[in-house]
Amino acid sequence: MAINLELPEKLNSTVERARLAAEHYFRPNSRKYDKAEHEYPTELDELGKIAKEARGGDKTADKGDKGETVNGVNLRSVLNARELSWGDVGLMLSVPYQGLGNAAIAAVADDEQLERFADVWASMAITEPAFGSDSAAVSTTAVLDGDDYVINGEKIFVTAGSRADHVVVWATLDESVGRAAIKSFVVPMATDGVDVARLEHKLGIKSSDTAVIRFENARVPAANLLGSPEIDTKKGFGGVMQTFDNTRPVVAAMAVGLGRAALDEVAGMLEEAGHEIDYDRPVAAQHTAVADFIRLESDWEASWMLTLRAAWMADNREPNSVEASMSKAKAGRTVTELTNKAVEIGATAGFSENQLLEKWARDSKILDIFEGTQQIQQLIIARRILGKSSAELR
Repeated sequence: MAINLELPEKLNSTVERARLAAEHYFRPNSRKYDKAEHEYPTELDELGKIAKEARGGDKTADKGDKGETVNGVNLRSVLNARELSWGDVGLMLSVPYQGLGNAAIAAVADDEQLERFADVWASMAITEPAFGSDSAAVSTTAVLDGDDYVINGEKIFVTAGSRADHVVVWATLDESVGRAAIKSFVVPMATDGVDVARLEHKLGIKSSDTAVIRFENARVPAANLLGSPEIDTKKGFGGVMQTFDNTRPVVAAMAVGLGRAALDEVAGMLEEAGHEIDYDRPVAAQHTAVADFIRLESDWEASWMLTLRAAWMADNREPNSVEASMSKAKAGRTVTELTNKAVEIGATAGFSENQLLEKWARDSKILDIFEGTQQIQQLIIARRILGKSSAELR
């Protein structure tokens, strides 16, 4: 596997567009919507239209000579997430038509479903009150009744749950079978029996709504099941779990973007204090804060390289589950350390609301939690490297 780390020219427009949005839309409104939790950022409506148009263009672009995707939607997604998250992570999660459910549809849907759901804004509902990171413990049920599935259950921590027009719901077709019976369904939020029960108050990413959604005899067409309706105990959980292989690198890219914002601020503070960052001198011979900066910057670079690799592999149809988890684990761990160090170096300025340092520290923590915690990522990586099953290595 050979990856050219130079950014293809055709993706320059993606980066430039996202960078301008981060600078002119996100950063100026970052504190405003941090304080106005649950208020919808209307400034994002125009960005949503642009994102929708850009997504449509990705369907036919980026094909190699043999028809394979070389630099496609996954690479575009991580580049977009990195740039936008430099501006604000919560606002990045609030852009219409860029929901985590859209990534799920892209990962699992067939050609007909991709066309039918091309214009939706979809959140993703996995977690339930009875479990957190153990996605195989889904108890929300989907029962086939004629040409429809009837869905019952409750989902928590649904990002953009009250704003998106659709939600991708993980539900089981047969609880007695276990994880092999878990499937994902695209459910319109206007469906009878779908109710947003409440919005959560959170530590960070306050501009992004996080909802509890209840499903009470909600009927959706059988054609809205993503992937095969067959329960294949040999394949097990692989179909729906493929979603994470697409979304974890995006979360890693979000961490990389926020980490870059913190690095930029720390570099400025060091310069203002008269501490030069000299890459030609041994780290041990420099100021302690400079040494910390260089170490964290190298971790940041490693996070981005891992993220690029995971996205590139997804675009080229290569199995990337372990690489996706590596990127998520490394980036999530790095961004929390980076933002906390920025608060520490900023001292009183880092602890006040006069700057965004304390907000970044709060926002960063979720990037090490959702889409699978640090511990879960390390467990996945260990299982793959050691060749162990989930039953053998817990």
